[in-house]
Amino acid sequence: MRSLLKYKQIMGLVGWLILSFVASAVGAVASIQAKSFYSQLVQLDWAPPPWVFGPVWTALYVLMAIAAWLVWRCGGLRANRQALRLFLVQLAFNALWSWVFFAWHSGLWAFVEVIVLWSLIVATLVSFWRVRLLAAVLLLPYLLWVSFAAALNFSLWQLNPQLLG
Repeated sequence: MRSLLKYKQIMGLVGWLILSFVASAVGAVASIQAKSFYSQLVQLDWAPPPWVFGPVWTALYVLMAIAAWLVWRCGGLRANRQALRLFLVQLAFNALWSWVFFAWHSGLWAFVEVIVLWSLIVATLVSFWRVRLLAAVLLLPYLLWVSFAAALNFSLWQLNPQLLG
């Protein structure tokens, strides 16, 4: 019985990791040409080098998946429907941002989208907080990074109206 429960918990974690990295892959498809596009943009002094984004996002997706798994472990989908639904919605908006910015080259709509994403992360964090404090804490780096990304998005849009108009 104990090994069955352990197996279920491990498979739950694997499931949340897969779900998070599927969202990552959807965003990555839109970012295939990101390197060449990003290099055309007038850059900011405070913008991180392009190689930073991959490792940071990988770590954030792992933290997001663990946070969702911790909430799921506290009663499953039924008991935490609202919190986990918010998580899934913000995950979809996370994937969408790459399409709006890198594939469709819309600075304005990418900025609007990242503000919606930021709001969804805050709502998810609050919902997770009510279920499991550690799950909410694990989302804090994500919220901080998206806050930084929103400022970066806005600034790049303002500096590059010809490419992000």
